[in-house]
Amino acid sequence: MIELRGVCKSFGTKRAVDHLDLTVRPGELFAFLGPNGAGKTTTIKMICGLLAPSEGAVLVGGHPAASEGARRSLGYVPDQPYLYDKLTGREFLRFVVEMYGVDKATGAARIEEMIDTFEMADFIDELCESYSQGMKQRVVFASALVHEPRVLVVDEPLVGLDPRSARIVKNMFVSQARAGATVLMSIHLLAIAEELADTIGIVDHGRMLAVGSLDELRRQAQHDGSLEDLFLKLTGNDVLRAISPIARARLERPI
Repeated sequence: MIELRGVCKSFGTKRAVDHLDLTVRPGELFAFLGPNGAGKTTTIKMICGLLAPSEGAVLVGGHPAASEGARRSLGYVPDQPYLYDKLTGREFLRFVVEMYGVDKATGAARIEEMIDTFEMADFIDELCESYSQGMKQRVVFASALVHEPRVLVVDEPLVGLDPRSARIVKNMFVSQARAGATVLMSIHLLAIAEELADTIGIVDHGRMLAVGSLDELRRQAQHDGSLEDLFLKLTGNDVLRAISPIARARLERPI
């Protein structure tokens, strides 16, 4: 489970996250949405223990973020895949397994399971420096899951993936949540959020504007439209001014 209680994060005079409360429960697939600069990546880095909050508390699996208990329960996929170029994909996965202290037999079985899940057999024994963006992304996903985390946090998960790889990853999100894992994904593709998410949270200027199922968001926004319509309505007039007058009139009409 992921829990944020009154979390703030400031960089000098700029407040990137402003008294944010958030709960993502076991078995829940949560889509974290917001415009560029809304505070999503900063929030994710605090969940993963890469940044410390200026105020408030962040808990992962019941443990304070950045603690050993939180790290062991967490799998994290950043928006850009980072691998060791001079290792093969298999060697990289072995490194991750050893880092998490998984015993050798279990680790080897999990690596083979990940190779099969993400269809990596054709390239897993080649050096990572030869991989395409999509290949790197699949290895990073495998590395985030190989230790069987209870919490999975993903930042822009479909960047660089071809349609087949994207389908594999989307199926993985659903299967992880249905198996009881807590899954939080930050994503700009609203259609994917609408397709997959149990719960959607929309954040802007570091504050949660609305959270709930799509139907609950419609009630909160008092607007019976698509997720895209709701997103544009909730994130303000700066966005509305950038779109066509016809679309603006449709979004601003009273319900």
